Formats: sequence, C-alpha cells, structure tokens
Amino acid sequence: MSRRAQSKRALRVAAAASWICAAFVAGSGAAAEPASVAVGAAVYNRWCVHCHSPGRGNPGTESLQVKYAGKLPAVLLDRSDLAPEVVARFVRTGVLSMPPFRKTEITDAELAAVAAYITQKYQKP
Repeated sequence: MSRRAQSKRALRVAAAASWICAAFVAGSGAAAEPASVAVGAAVYNRWCVHCHSPGRGNPGTESLQVKYAGKLPAVLLDRSDLAPEVVARFVRTGVLSMPPFRKTEITDAELAAVAAYITQKYQKP
C-alpha cells in the first residue's frame, strides 16, 4: 500500500472512530469535541502543516506575514478571527497560491474537523 493510501486509510479510521466516540459521548451528555479535534489535527498534519506551520520556509505562513504585516498572526493556529466557514471555503476553493482541495482529498467530514481544529481560538464578533 502506498504512503498516500496509508494516510488516507488512517484518516478514514480516525473519522470512523470519531463518529463512534461522538455517538457514545453524546449518549453520556458530555461534549464530543476531543474526537473531532483529533481528526482535525490529523487532517491538518497531513495537508496543511507543510505550508502553514510557524517558521521560515513555509509558503502559507510567509505569504500571510507579508499580507498582514504583523497586524494579524501569520500562523493559522494562532488566529482567533477565522470562522470555520471561512476556513472551509478557502480549503475547497483555494486562495492566491493555495490550491483547492477536492472531496477526494479531504472529505466533507474531514473538512469540518480540520476547520474546527484550526479555529479553536475563534471568537465570534
């Protein structure tokens, strides 16, 4: 099995585990967030970290540093102004040099999880 196929399989397994865990936790009255955060982190580490992590040599971070000139954090995980819907739109349609990601690459469930993961610090205006 190729490395890409292994990664996709691992994400599917994590998503399935998330659904099972969410159903179990929902029945207990507790929040199901840790499971979706784990799936979101896995998706982020697979597709996003290479461009959007801190430090030099990460094109997404460097592009946002230039764009915002220090007025907003360039590292996505440091942002508190991004709504999950905005992240999902950018992932699906792409923006500037960021390519769009198809549903065959990031499923709708994975997209929701990664948007929730990236926007954990989001504060509604």
